[in-house]
Amino acid sequence: MKISVELTLTPLHDDYEPVIIHFIKKLRATGLKVLENPLSTQVYGDYDVVMRLLTAEIKEAFELMERGLLLMKIVKSDRHDYEPHF
Repeated sequence: MKISVELTLTPLHDDYEPVIIHFIKKLRATGLKVLENPLSTQVYGDYDVVMRLLTAEIKEAFELMERGLLLMKIVKSDRHDYEPHF
């Protein structure tokens, strides 16, 4: 089953950029389809593969920050090629 996941990682401390950059670079290195914009990162792929990788990468990101939160949305379909029709 294919999924699309939108992630917003928010470290709650002053020096937040290194944690976010590290997290995105680790996601890029997985070989999954990863797209970024200024507000979130999207990951696309097979459910089992994506969730296994996210479990490990989210844990590592949380270990690198003092406090933080992660917002995640999951859609059951691969939406990486979505284009608005208006």
